[in-house]
Amino acid sequence: MELTERTHLATATKATATKPTATAPGAPTRATGTKDADGMAVASFILGLLGLLVLNVFLGPIAIALASVALWRGTARRGRAFLGLGLGIADLLVLVAFMQFDSTVSWNF
Repeated sequence: MELTERTHLATATKATATKPTATAPGAPTRATGTKDADGMAVASFILGLLGLLVLNVFLGPIAIALASVALWRGTARRGRAFLGLGLGIADLLVLVAFMQFDSTVSWNF
């Protein structure tokens, strides 16, 4: 083997060894997954709060689902996710209580 061939092989090997591995487009990274989970925790909290006032039949289950997924993904905002989960459950309890008083599926002021 000549010197130029060995140099060429060494350069080719070094280039492939330092080449960064490509990820699939749209594949979530760890930082992206955590940010998404944090956003879900905040969204569940806000929707749970709004659900106490309006549309609790829709917003309660959505808040529960978002909080559950955020906790499952390991959010850094666990307290907010637990609050969203509790508020989502409270939304459904308020709905059941007002349904008992009004004998309807929804409630009005």
